[in-house]
Amino acid sequence: MRYISHKPDQTPLVMRIRDLAATRTRYGYFRIYILLRREGWVVNHKRVYRLYRNDGLSLRLKKPRRNVSAANRERQPAALAANEMWSMDFVSDALFDGRRLRALTVVDAFTREALAIDVDQGIKGEQVVEAMTRISSIRGAPKTIRVDNGPEFISKALDRWAYENGVTLDFSRPGKPTDNAFVESFNGRLRDECLNAHWFLSIADARTKIEAWRRDYNESRPHTSLGWMTPVEYAAAAAIRAAE
Repeated sequence: MRYISHKPDQTPLVMRIRDLAATRTRYGYFRIYILLRREGWVVNHKRVYRLYRNDGLSLRLKKPRRNVSAANRERQPAALAANEMWSMDFVSDALFDGRRLRALTVVDAFTREALAIDVDQGIKGEQVVEAMTRISSIRGAPKTIRVDNGPEFISKALDRWAYENGVTLDFSRPGKPTDNAFVESFNGRLRDECLNAHWFLSIADARTKIEAWRRDYNESRPHTSLGWMTPVEYAAAAAIRAAE
C-alpha cells in the first residue's frame, strides 16, 4: 500500500502570510502570527515561522532607519510606464570661488527624462518636498521614488509627503549604488557634460546653465537605451502606445 499524506493544504496560509508581509513590511513572523490569530487562523507560531522562513520573508537584521513609506523587503521591479517610478539623488560641485554647490536630480526611470535639477548651496528635506510637490503638480505623483539613505531622503518631511500622496520610498541598500542605477548614470552625464564644462560664477549662474543643459538633455540628446530617441521623444511615443 502506498502512503497518502493527509496534511492540510498550506497554500491559503502561505498566501495570507505573503499578503501581510507585503503590507506590514517591518513586521517579523511573530507579529504576523498575532495578526493571523486575530483573523481566526488556527495555527501555532512555529508553523508561521517555518512558512515565513521558507518563503524567504525574513527581515534583515541590520538595516538603516526606515520611514512609514519605505519599501524594505525586496527590490522594486523595473518601471513599465512613464511616471511609475522616479529616481532621485544629489550631486555636489563648487562655484568658481570654492563655495559649495549642491544639485538635487530627479529622473523618470522609464522615459529617462530629467524631471528637475534643483540647485542651491545646501538642500534640506523641506526643499526636497517642495521639488516633489512642484513636479507632481505637473505630472502627478509617481508610485515609487528610489532614493539612497541620505538625511534629506529619510527626513520626516519627505516621509510625510510620500505617505500623504501614496508614494513608496524605495531605499537603496547601503553600499549598493547600482540599486539606483538610472540616476547614478544620469549624474555621471551631468558632471561630464555640464559641471566639468563650465565655470559657475554664482548660484543664479549655475541654475541658468544647468537648466539649459537639462532641457537639451531631454529634448536633443539621443539615448542608446531608448533606441536613439531623446527622452521627450520616447515619452511621446510611449504615450501614443498607451492610448492605442
